[in-house]
Amino acid sequence: MQLDKIVAYHKALSDPTRLRILLLLSRGEVHGHALAEKLNLSQPTVTHHAAKLREAALIQERRDKNTVYFKLNPEFIQSGSEASLKFIFAKGVEEMEEVSPEHSLKESVLRNFFAKDGRLRQIPAQYKKKLIALQYMVEKLEPGVVYSEKEINEFIKPFHEDYATIRREFIMHQFMYRENERYELNPPELWTHWENVK
Repeated sequence: MQLDKIVAYHKALSDPTRLRILLLLSRGEVHGHALAEKLNLSQPTVTHHAAKLREAALIQERRDKNTVYFKLNPEFIQSGSEASLKFIFAKGVEEMEEVSPEHSLKESVLRNFFAKDGRLRQIPAQYKKKLIALQYMVEKLEPGVVYSEKEINEFIKPFHEDYATIRREFIMHQFMYRENERYELNPPELWTHWENVK
């Protein structure tokens, strides 16, 4: 449920008269005149509050000649309540926080350059985007493990067929250290971090 619908749901519930109407309707369908009598209100006042509840989809109405009957819309009342709780406790903070430009760029690169099966469609030409792609791949290697050149090639192949180029890029940008055809991840502090590239 979208935020504006959640707000409309709570606005409709924010009046004591409307809550009393819902309470009366919880026992079953009631016509407008009966609601007015039970609440000791004028018919126009009941009609006004019922319209607010109907706009928020909390109640339904049907007309029989000159009489209007109202009843609860329990499914929507339930879903509105659950959506409110989910928004507040599950994702409210995340949705309200501003998405940083860095986060947006990373998400964009991963979405545009990597296919759903994880393959790198092409090596990005732009330096910063290339670093994001390289970092995404090396983060899947195990720190402290010494890899042979063949093992690194086999690791890269599912991402991209040009494993030799990507292997060299890992070394050039300090993601990995190579000695005697043995490869090991450098500590992240030594990596060329795309966030620092102007």
